[in-house]
Amino acid sequence: MIFYKSEKTKVTGIFLIVMLLLSVFAACMSLAGNQPAGEQTPVTPPSQNKVAQIDQKINLPVYYVKITADDEYLVREVHQVPYTKEVIKAALEELINTDPATPGAARVLPPDTKIRGISVQDGLATVDFSREVLHANVGASGEALGLQSIVNTITEFPGIQKVSFLVEGKLDQEAKNWWGHVGLYLQPFFRDVSKVYEPAIWVTSPTPGQLVKTPLEVTGSARVFEATVSARLSDDSGKEMAVGFVTATQVAPGRSDFILSLSFQAGSPGKGIVEVFWQSPEDGKELDKVVIPVTW
Repeated sequence: MIFYKSEKTKVTGIFLIVMLLLSVFAACMSLAGNQPAGEQTPVTPPSQNKVAQIDQKINLPVYYVKITADDEYLVREVHQVPYTKEVIKAALEELINTDPATPGAARVLPPDTKIRGISVQDGLATVDFSREVLHANVGASGEALGLQSIVNTITEFPGIQKVSFLVEGKLDQEAKNWWGHVGLYLQPFFRDVSKVYEPAIWVTSPTPGQLVKTPLEVTGSARVFEATVSARLSDDSGKEMAVGFVTATQVAPGRSDFILSLSFQAGSPGKGIVEVFWQSPEDGKELDKVVIPVTW
């Protein structure tokens, strides 16, 4: 077949347009194949997400030693720290670097102690400290409590039931001797809150600001007279929505966990507070009260 020049030019143009459209179509198909179905490219820049995460705070329970003229025991505090994925390390660094808020309580771990590593496997957390950890000097009873303060702090995290320690990656004789009076010969160590005297009550659920529903389960630990713990839910106007009490398994000076259920009705979304306390047998006064703001 013979074409004139104008016809050849026209065919060439059409061919180029078809090739261009095919190229664009192939590129679009490639992009679609690289993006999961149903998902859209994020609008928010990653840098903004990182800033929001950095500004976030988390609450970490930590345990300190308190020695008085009459007794020696542990105190539990909740510290707010910047967001981190390394929560166990952050909690231990609070024990090393941050003074307790409780009057008379003290740090045990030497301030120059470094955390070389933390591993968790099958419910066992193993902490590798620098050799400076061995320089504590708090006496025999303080040593036992100091060791338990570390164990209790770590076992606050879900899934950890026991704790062991290394020094500079190993367990040599110096490390086994630990602080002189209390060694690492019987590790791993387990959680024990029987010597935690302050606060008398702490609440593990609900947490501040939590969105709750009925029945509301209130859990925590108590060391109170006759082991009777009360809880009350009120709205932001002060109206009582639910109240109840439960008897823990041990009376003071023993400590035990408690679980208390509150059923309530809320016709619309709102907010209020949960109060957990024990009542004086003498005058009915509400003592050692813990207040947690919640929403529903």
